[in-house]
Amino acid sequence: MANFPAFNEVYGRYFESEPLARETVQVAALPKGVLMEVSAVCGLSPGGP
Repeated sequence: MANFPAFNEVYGRYFESEPLARETVQVAALPKGVLMEVSAVCGLSPGGP
């Protein structure tokens, strides 16, 4: 969770107008020294890009 403020700053730059829903879970450590893991569910609107 120590990196969460920095993550939020970067996340906010990419999703300014409509931020995606997300989840946050704190664990003791992630495999292979990973700092953050992000999961997202996305979809396109009909006629969207």
